[in-house]
Amino acid sequence: MFHKELDAFPEDFLWGSASAAYQIEGAMKEDGKGESVWDKFVQIPGKTFKGTTGEVAVDHYHRYKEDVKLMADQGLKAYRFSIAWARVIPDGDGEVNEKGLEFYDNLINELLKYGIEPLVTLYHWDIPQALQDKYGGWENRQVIADFTRYAEILFNRYNDRVKYWVSLNEQNIFIKLGYNMAAHPPNVKDEKRMYAANHIAHLANASVIKRFREMDMPGMIGPSFAYGPTYALDSHPLNQLAAENNEEFNAHLWMDIYVRGEYPSVVWKYLERNDLTPDVQPGDKALLKAGKPDFMGLNYYQTATVEANPIDGVAEGKMNTTGKKGTSQASGVPGMYKSAENTFIEKTDWDWDIDPTGLRIAMRRINSRYHLPILITENGLGAYDDLEADGSVHDDYRIDFLKNHVRTIQEAITDGVDVLGYCTWSYTDLLSWMNGYQKRYGFVYVDREELDEKELKRYKKDSYFWYKKVIESNGKEL
Repeated sequence: MFHKELDAFPEDFLWGSASAAYQIEGAMKEDGKGESVWDKFVQIPGKTFKGTTGEVAVDHYHRYKEDVKLMADQGLKAYRFSIAWARVIPDGDGEVNEKGLEFYDNLINELLKYGIEPLVTLYHWDIPQALQDKYGGWENRQVIADFTRYAEILFNRYNDRVKYWVSLNEQNIFIKLGYNMAAHPPNVKDEKRMYAANHIAHLANASVIKRFREMDMPGMIGPSFAYGPTYALDSHPLNQLAAENNEEFNAHLWMDIYVRGEYPSVVWKYLERNDLTPDVQPGDKALLKAGKPDFMGLNYYQTATVEANPIDGVAEGKMNTTGKKGTSQASGVPGMYKSAENTFIEKTDWDWDIDPTGLRIAMRRINSRYHLPILITENGLGAYDDLEADGSVHDDYRIDFLKNHVRTIQEAITDGVDVLGYCTWSYTDLLSWMNGYQKRYGFVYVDREELDEKELKRYKKDSYFWYKKVIESNGKEL
């Protein structure tokens, strides 16, 4: 669909940016914070680039006022951040750590002082290690009650200042990489356990949203889902079918349950035939139905192109976590789909497809299938950045990436999609989970390396000033 003229962005559009507690805060053992599963996982040799950890990260815990002032100077309208469960409840289910709550009190108040809307993520992959040790974390139904209690504590504490809440961040990623690929905590490769943990995570997500309703909370709540729309390699019917399979198992399996409270029938049939069904107990279906969100949080980075995969075909491939372009390997599910090269688009150094139009397609598909407003909770480019002698960082490639994605958001709005806001990933540079500190996403350069923390000094990149103009003009100046 081509438009002669594009609609303007809404006047209350949330121009924002985002982060996650483990990736920026540091202060791993300070002020009573407990250990998270990531604090322990990164100690396993070979799991992260050069053995990097979040022990210091970019020291946001001690520098949050400096970081918020940078946001204010840029004119940021919203800032999405996560709260570390183990900072608030060190053992996950016991005594509340007042020092932890105070830190987020201070951060929220600092944001509001400058008129920046806080968007709070309840869970961004860092369940307390104590709960993992005690009962297996997301594999045990006790986590539903514990996660709901934790959320209720936050709701009670911050409901007078926070209007937007994200329940679970990228459940599809932490479940698949954690339980089927051993690339995230808890370091498991077991498809049966993956689907069991996923079901319980869905119940926990629904329980928190249900509690949000029962407490008559002001504002809105919804999950953030990592969605990469699927393309078939070509018009061959079997490749088209592979694309349908990929959408069912990598998109509908999560978003259908979030919104409709139901498993897609194709997925459920597959689980039954392969002895992979989770334990569904009385009351589960009603709880899932009660967890319908107010919006769909969309984390968009790339699309997926697939082709048919025979029963004896490609399975798990290799992820590129080094930044050496071309080192990823094809992956798939035998009998369903396998990844294929899309020759129409460029790739990042980490072999992620660069496809701005895919964001528009993602929003259109969510809008058509679920009829919910969309809040873009992550979108950004991980790249190598060079700090010049004068303190400048010339990241034209990032400006180009973000500019093209913002334009497609405006096109989707013109198409008729309700978009609440746009949060780039990320605000400052941060620890990129398995990829260390070399993979940079931020508007603000943080001067540190994997094995050298240096002074952690902040520098504004060219993209910082570009986004400032975008915000000032409400998207008119790209």
